[in-house]
Amino acid sequence: MSLAVEKPLRLARQYKLQWEKAQDAWVLLYPEGLIKLTGSAGEILQRIDGQRTATDIISSLQSAFPDADLQQDVTDFLEHAHDKGWITTD
Repeated sequence: MSLAVEKPLRLARQYKLQWEKAQDAWVLLYPEGLIKLTGSAGEILQRIDGQRTATDIISSLQSAFPDADLQQDVTDFLEHAHDKGWITTD
């Protein structure tokens, strides 16, 4: 399934993004457990607020990390997260 980059992204209802001090990482909590995220995944998912599009998120990350070419990596991760059902455009 392809992600619509012009639509606002939000976390799917069953997921909650949270910093876990014990894990020293961002995690996605869901009823059956949690998913420990890499640093970059946490940076991306923190920007998903129900109003920003994939394009907005990429722009925000490019501003935060100007020396990195992030567009393809962020797009790939967002598509992966969408395919896994972590995020939605609904």
